[in-house]
Amino acid sequence: MTNDEIVLAIKDIIASIAPDEDLSGLVLDVKLREQIELDSMDFLDIVMELRKRYGVQVPEADYPNLATLQGCVDYLAPKLASKQLATSKMA
Repeated sequence: MTNDEIVLAIKDIIASIAPDEDLSGLVLDVKLREQIELDSMDFLDIVMELRKRYGVQVPEADYPNLATLQGCVDYLAPKLASKQLATSKMA
């Protein structure tokens, strides 16, 4: 996945969890909780969706890495790239 695709994927997950939030103005380097109404349960739902949709396990110690959209990209890009590589080797 490209960085833009990761941002879109995160926004899609947030939209499914908090459908009333306007995600069009989200800034990459500002904490998500400062931009939209997300509580700790919403954040856990995001983590669970990442596991369900993309098979990415996020240990609790790594949660702070997902505080911003840019943090999500930086954290997820190598994990998703390695999953794509493993998938292409299996094909």
